[in-house]
Amino acid sequence: MNILALIGSPRKNGNTVAVVDALLSGAKDAGHETDSIMVYDKNILPCIDCRRCQRGPFACGFHDDMGMLYEKISGADVLVIGTPLYWYGASAPMKTCIDRFRPYVSSRELEGKGAIVIVPSEEGPSACDPLMHMFRLSFQYLGVQLLDSLLIKAYDRDDARQSPGILERAYALGAEL
Repeated sequence: MNILALIGSPRKNGNTVAVVDALLSGAKDAGHETDSIMVYDKNILPCIDCRRCQRGPFACGFHDDMGMLYEKISGADVLVIGTPLYWYGASAPMKTCIDRFRPYVSSRELEGKGAIVIVPSEEGPSACDPLMHMFRLSFQYLGVQLLDSLLIKAYDRDDARQSPGILERAYALGAEL
């Protein structure tokens, strides 16, 4: 199985990356292919609703880093979406990336794939309800099955590493895929 993680955190060694890396480590140890992309490092333009992606080969008209991401996303069996909670939603680069999933609505190319959502937040899992609602609706719209989520209370840089059981839960979830 091919597992692709899209990480929407600006911190390369923060909580989101730590939990996603633990999940990918478990998946790799179980024999799966894994890859991760730091969305903050990519030049992804916002969708302008031009609707070019609804015609022809169902491709976005922009020529930015999303082109490479489309190839990787299309080749994945499971998407891991990791984002810190920003104002009860995804980080801006992650939201911009998700907005650019529009070609998949017409192509139906993501139908049948799985997804796992990882969200560290200062307030804990209950604060993630609005974001998880957005993900559930978006995945349903795309035909993607939400396999699981890890919603954790973590704010300072090492909270996930220092909280008992978080990285172990992530590793186990990856190993069970």
